[in-house]
Amino acid sequence: MKTPSRVQALAERHFEDTVTIRRRIHRRPELSFEERETADFIAQQLRTWKIAFRSPIGGHGIVAEVPGRASGPTVALRADIDALPITEATGLPFASERAGVMHACGHDAHTACLLTAVRILSQLSEQLNGTVRALFQPAEEKLPGGAGAMIRDGALANPQPRVAIGQHINPTLPTGSIGIRAGAFMASVDDLYLTVHGVGGHAAMPDQLIDPVLIASHVVVALQQIVSRGSSPEIPTVLSVGRVIADGATNVIPPLVEMAGTLRTVDEKWRATAHELIRRTARKTAEALGGSCTVRIVEGYPVLWNDEALSERVGAYAAEYIGRKNVQQLPLTMGGEDFAYYGQLIPACFYNLGVCAPGKAGNPDHLHSPRLDLDEAALQIGSGLLAWTAIRELQAAE
Repeated sequence: MKTPSRVQALAERHFEDTVTIRRRIHRRPELSFEERETADFIAQQLRTWKIAFRSPIGGHGIVAEVPGRASGPTVALRADIDALPITEATGLPFASERAGVMHACGHDAHTACLLTAVRILSQLSEQLNGTVRALFQPAEEKLPGGAGAMIRDGALANPQPRVAIGQHINPTLPTGSIGIRAGAFMASVDDLYLTVHGVGGHAAMPDQLIDPVLIASHVVVALQQIVSRGSSPEIPTVLSVGRVIADGATNVIPPLVEMAGTLRTVDEKWRATAHELIRRTARKTAEALGGSCTVRIVEGYPVLWNDEALSERVGAYAAEYIGRKNVQQLPLTMGGEDFAYYGQLIPACFYNLGVCAPGKAGNPDHLHSPRLDLDEAALQIGSGLLAWTAIRELQAAE
């Protein structure tokens, strides 16, 4: 296949079905590790199209395969299927029917696009010089994530795919475009949990107490110096404390303060060093003020690294499909993604699909917003581009 015209025609033919699938998933969102109904729905679609699959993989994950006309390498395509604990405020006629749960990160669109891509590929199997493996992955939004569990259950085995490719919506990019970045693209993600211990009592008698609220305040400030003075200016790093619970009162100093935050960076060696600095800084700061501090660091997703050679090829395939002018270079982001685990084992590329409708300067309703919506015209592009990318990558392996 020299041009994407057949893929584009099928993406257009199946567009209404793609929208229907997306809206069905959007109405019935499920949180990480709870995606039973979503998985059943995906399986139902695959059965209808007579596409072979295995489940459950890594929890509620599904691995589907489309074999080609001849033996050859395998290319993996991935979509995440879970939702977020957010109350939807879009007012859409297909808004979430589940209170407090919403597809606010586009996973409904990712799943719909990959399902249609697999459908297209099954109809063009004679064009495949190998096998396309579709990974419908649960639990991207919550540590420890579903990617590692899918890998442990064999999602990348027998045989190991040549590459892994993932697509994610971006409401700041216009429909009809994609964004891509080679090398380090997304940050590592670690959750920080700190408990400052003191001696509580009457707020009018601070001389008789060890005030954990004051100590916690010093700890927060001291932690910021790890980034400003401990890290190289050449290594992007974010350390944020987003939760501080001091359960006292106007006249009560509590005995302890609980805090939680996040560490993000794009260098794995510095990441390990930062963990030690966080523990030492928090502990020593609290001790200097008469209290103590326990620190628990939950290591999350690693740095997401886009293989340079694969990213160049994916960009070229996209240029063939949507035109070179519609392929944009993305900046580094401090957001995180468990797609990074695939890239630790095989060359991987994670790119963004523009979903901002024409005429908008950029969708202000960002990812994880209760008002997030997307231009559904982008689903036609996203599904076709995934299929075209798989076809071309198998051709490149010849």
